Amino acid sequence: MTPEQQARQDIDAQLLQAGWVVQDLTAMNPTAGLGVAVREFPTKVGKADYLLLINRQAVGVIEAKPVGTSLSAVEAQTAAYAANLLHDTRAFVKPLPFRYESTGAVTRFTDGLSPIQRARRVFTFHRPESLAARLQPELDRLLGRPGAPCAASLVGRMRAAPPLIERGMWPAQIVAVKNLERSIGEGRRKALIQMATGAGKTFTTVTALHRLIEHGGARRVLFLVDRGNLGDQAESEFQGFTVPGDGRKFHKVWNVVHQKHNLIDPTNKVYICTIQRLYSILTRAEDDDPELDERSSFLEPPEEEQPKEVSYNPELPPEFFDLIVIDECHRSIYSTWRQVLDYFDACLIGLTATPDARTFAFFDRNVVSEYRHEHAVRDRVNVPFEVYRIRTRIGEQGSLIRAEPDAFVKKRDRNTWAERWAQVDEDITYTARQLDRSVVAPDQIRTVVRELKRAIAQELFPGRPVVPKTLFFAKSDRHADDILDMVRQEWGLSNEEAVKITSKSGLDSQGKRVRAASQRPKALLAAFKSRTNPRVAVTVDMLAVGTDVRPLEIVVFMRSVGSRGYFEQMKGRGVRIMQDSDFQALTPGGRSKTHFVLVDCVGVTEQQKSDPPLIRERSATLKQLLDRVTRGDRSEDTLATLAGRLDRMERQLDGTQSRQIEAASGGLPLLDLVQGLLDAIDYDREDARVRAQFHLGPDDVPGELQLEHVRYELRDAAAEPIVSKPALREALLEVRRLQEQIIDTVSLDELVSAGRAR
Repeated sequence: MTPEQQARQDIDAQLLQAGWVVQDLTAMNPTAGLGVAVREFPTKVGKADYLLLINRQAVGVIEAKPVGTSLSAVEAQTAAYAANLLHDTRAFVKPLPFRYESTGAVTRFTDGLSPIQRARRVFTFHRPESLAARLQPELDRLLGRPGAPCAASLVGRMRAAPPLIERGMWPAQIVAVKNLERSIGEGRRKALIQMATGAGKTFTTVTALHRLIEHGGARRVLFLVDRGNLGDQAESEFQGFTVPGDGRKFHKVWNVVHQKHNLIDPTNKVYICTIQRLYSILTRAEDDDPELDERSSFLEPPEEEQPKEVSYNPELPPEFFDLIVIDECHRSIYSTWRQVLDYFDACLIGLTATPDARTFAFFDRNVVSEYRHEHAVRDRVNVPFEVYRIRTRIGEQGSLIRAEPDAFVKKRDRNTWAERWAQVDEDITYTARQLDRSVVAPDQIRTVVRELKRAIAQELFPGRPVVPKTLFFAKSDRHADDILDMVRQEWGLSNEEAVKITSKSGLDSQGKRVRAASQRPKALLAAFKSRTNPRVAVTVDMLAVGTDVRPLEIVVFMRSVGSRGYFEQMKGRGVRIMQDSDFQALTPGGRSKTHFVLVDCVGVTEQQKSDPPLIRERSATLKQLLDRVTRGDRSEDTLATLAGRLDRMERQLDGTQSRQIEAASGGLPLLDLVQGLLDAIDYDREDARVRAQFHLGPDDVPGELQLEHVRYELRDAAAEPIVSKPALREALLEVRRLQEQIIDTVSLDELVSAGRAR
């Protein structure tokens, strides 16, 4: 068998599994099925290897080549066959719109209905019913049927989409939707939306999907999430979205399903699903794993885990989805799950707050929106954060248990938690990495928890009558239990006030579900988000990605994190803004959510080289910062710290204080001053200014003197209101004095006298 014969044999098999009837020209029968593929069909310029018929009409051609052939080199040949039919070949749309080149191992497809006819690789041939559905809008348009779309393809329709209704959207969301639509209109198959955690990525995406469905004609959309509880959250976002100009909710117009089993209904419009579930459906796996949707694929898979193999599934063909949204896209899409995504012939839209080099590469560096945390703080979409570091000797060095005659240690069974005492026969040395894995040191946990209690009361949130909403990240479910017990004991909290929220919450020691629905993870999470209690939650991974807990003010890391992207996601649990009235209802004694505190107990902020907080010099007073800037200090740390202090002040201003500052500044609101300082240290703005000022091209590298000139220009302009208006500096200090109350924890009082008054 020659290589070309082998290719044709493989192509025949693929056509048959995709639902085509394959025939020789001599036995041609166009009525044999919806889709018929006829071999060696003559045209004016030679014989096409295959002519594709749907409902007796010619719709496409396939050019077969041996394995190893450069298929891009034969695209012109395929196009020639499609454009040069014999006069007796029936075809309503000419040239034939669907063109394939294939070796049996590799197949490329060109959609002639798109205004941009660009070949792309596909897993296999489309099914006849799929091509018929693609063709129908073009037939309706050519026949002039009422309601026919302006174009047959998603690309063509989005080019003619009406303007976006911007009401109720933040500027960054508007930019993201418009740029995404522009990208799709340019025929690009991948796009990345980078938006800070808490900036409304899901709302932005639902807005875009509504338009891509209504105006672009997208038939089915897949919304991939990291785990099941995030699917519930995404489903709520769709259910809460009001379709502009219609008034109904999204799910009342188009069916939205959270796919929790392996039976997939093709009549739905939006499918919310984990990639694990998608793979299970694709491979026709048994639908009996209750934990399938709760395994985070954001975590780096084990080194030995191989990429998932996929094969054709006629119930879920590659063209089943027009669009796939990958929420919080993570490293596993580039390795373990890559072939699952490559199977589908769909536009891919990535959503993330924390892209890395692989993310940019996967999405062809087509970043349609770039909106970072500092931008979100500037625009009042996020709150800033500060880092509080707790270091302990055992936490950093481990410890030594010496073998002595009266030395005993407690040992705990990993499965049953049964404990027993055993004598120490030989010295036991353990490192910090073994802590809370092979060795548990309760006093290390106690030391951290006790110090955090002191810091909250005296430094971080002094004067609060209750503990701020706090989230601990633990190393394991067992570690979470140890932390929970210690927090309850040391902080004097009840079972209701401090809880564990993991996939094992609500399970007994045998792993069976407890009867009390209120103790299940979903119920505990809902209470943590929307009720006064619990005040403290301990988790492992369940709340790490995408989960909104708006009143959260403290995020505690008692575990290290191997991925910077995953760390940023975990850190992002605290950035959500909250209306003062809502915050006060859930936070007794609190007035406004001005910031959150990241408590680092393991050095994770140093390991991951995280973006620094705005307040980088915690010991610098507001007066010191104002004096420095007035004297000419334009360093990034000084301006960032000043912006952070003023940002926190601005979030607590009352009307009188706002007017006082505006009067002293000559009409400049404090928020504008903060935004100006943040813009001045934004490297993207600096780069744009230097290129515009010195007429530099995209490939030109600015000189150091050029950068320094522009840097001081931007920073001087931002600092000018402070430098030139002493009255403003005094007003800021006065407002700060009014907002703060000194808590004297140093002085000890003593009784002078007591008795009945005369």
